[in-house]
Amino acid sequence: MELTAVPGVGEKTAAALRELDDPERALREGDVATLAGAPGLSPGRAARLARAAIRTRHGVGDEQFLATDRAREIHRDALALLKERTVTDYAARRVETFFPTAAASRIEEVRGFVREATARDPAPEASEHLADVAPLDPAPEVRVRERCLATSDAERYAEATDALPELPVEVVEDARGLSELARSYATVYALDESFAGLDVEGDVRVRPDALSAPAEVVPERLLAFFAANRERLLAAARVHEAAALDPPCDLGRLRGALTRVDADGSVAGDDELDRLTDAVDDVDAAVATAESVANDHLRDALREREVTIEGRDFLSLVERGARVDSLLSQELADEFDAAVARAREHLVDALGLSDLSALGERAFGGEPTFPVEHDESAVSRLRTELTATRDRRAERLKRDLAAELADLREPAAALVRAALDLDVELAVARFARDFDCSLPAFGGEGFALDGGRLPLLDVPFDEVAPVDYAVEGVTLLSGVNSGGKTSTLDLVALVHVLGQSGLPVPCESARLERVSALHYQAKTQGTLDAGAFESTLREFGALTDGASDRLVLVDELESITEPGASARIVAGILEALSEQDATAVFVSHLADEIRAAAASPVAVDGIEAQGLADGELVVDRSPVKNHLARSTPELIVEKLADEGDDGLYERLLEKF
Repeated sequence: MELTAVPGVGEKTAAALRELDDPERALREGDVATLAGAPGLSPGRAARLARAAIRTRHGVGDEQFLATDRAREIHRDALALLKERTVTDYAARRVETFFPTAAASRIEEVRGFVREATARDPAPEASEHLADVAPLDPAPEVRVRERCLATSDAERYAEATDALPELPVEVVEDARGLSELARSYATVYALDESFAGLDVEGDVRVRPDALSAPAEVVPERLLAFFAANRERLLAAARVHEAAALDPPCDLGRLRGALTRVDADGSVAGDDELDRLTDAVDDVDAAVATAESVANDHLRDALREREVTIEGRDFLSLVERGARVDSLLSQELADEFDAAVARAREHLVDALGLSDLSALGERAFGGEPTFPVEHDESAVSRLRTELTATRDRRAERLKRDLAAELADLREPAAALVRAALDLDVELAVARFARDFDCSLPAFGGEGFALDGGRLPLLDVPFDEVAPVDYAVEGVTLLSGVNSGGKTSTLDLVALVHVLGQSGLPVPCESARLERVSALHYQAKTQGTLDAGAFESTLREFGALTDGASDRLVLVDELESITEPGASARIVAGILEALSEQDATAVFVSHLADEIRAAAASPVAVDGIEAQGLADGELVVDRSPVKNHLARSTPELIVEKLADEGDDGLYERLLEKF
């Protein structure tokens, strides 16, 4: 998929997306979390781009299925119900890629996803482990000081700086320059072929291909990635096991590799590296202790022995300017040698200098002195060699481990994606289970809902009365106040929004006509002024001029102006929609007046109240076909007429 072919992706956004490992896959699969990882992209915009990519893939274009504010509100409410059932932020964002459409290919794609989701029966532990799963973070920035790249070419220098920013890049001209670098760095990677064959002291490696082999040259990058994402990967592995998912890699191998990556991205579990690391850290302390060992030995020797110097020897030494320790060396030379030997032995043992014992021994010796002192230049050389040995071993271990982890990089990403996608599946499955959903059938004209219940009401779902309702063509829906007319419209709207998103609907069964748009006009609060009234009529004018394959739901349009005019206006709109063969449901208390004003027959359904009980309406929530329902005032007058002898109530009842 060409990035700029997606609406909303210009050159700047495309450049940001190309920073991702596989932006085409992320767009194709609606991977919102990965898209949000592109520089400058917020999660909200990432979700919009994912939807745009899906639309492009299914040829939907700029389709505006949700044609009104109320239709869009119903869609937001539907997504909110799904989001409530997600565990991860990723799944909550991924849910936003579900949208209603007339595209059969997209609807069927999601329906296939739903079938797989509702067929799953993972252990409860899967959801618990999902709480610790999140999209993988990119590798944190690392800086490597003990290794460098070397080149004599300015363009190559710029290329190396961009490709491997973790390493210093040095410009050198010849073998002498490389040799100087080798004294400052544990390893030097020479990028130029011209350096091949040069005899240079130190660890200098000619690697013209170094920039294309980051796992070998700067393994810290890959190790830092796995260190930063260790807990997410382990949680994703636990999710796969709890949900019996087929993992994209050997989980035992992944866990084994992760145990060898320390929290800071270094290699863990190597005894020799640990010894060298401790040795570098302990050089000064070990040298100081070795000095103490030597001096303690000399002090003990001085206490225990008598020292005799003949007068002429003493005079000769003094005339030559000898110090006291020089005078003593004649008698204590053997003891000094023994003290130095003990210091060397302690230093070699304390630092474990099996391979560098000669360097350790050079730290003490020379002319006898008291107190015994170390040779700082020899200690400095020892520290440098220990550090270089440690760094070379660490690099080799990192290179070996990175080579193993390189094969796991993509499978690890797939492992986490599969776990996160499972969260979306489980949210859809919970939604279907919580609201007794089914996948609707498509075909025929209009819609037919059996046992539909609206999950958007402020009552527990199991207390919501089921509704059966079917409509073909244009219909008026009448009924008592608070009888459920608006809830019925909401149910019809929600079922179409969910159904044409490919999602299950809260019905025992449902049949839908695949419509091109949903126009849901909510109830207007109060009579409109002249300007708002004109604007509303213009909206309906555009509506009646549009395509016929739309669903139109209108709630009490008569409230926009006085009842007489409203009835005539609604009648005219219904006539125009009927001529289009559109499907429409208009809720109205003026059904009789509208029917009288219409030039052609208008179907009227009714939500009938069966009476009053303790001042409350007893209502059958399913609309009765071809039935004008009685109003609440009529029911109250009827109740009063049944209770008393007053002729007024009988007279009033006759007026209905």
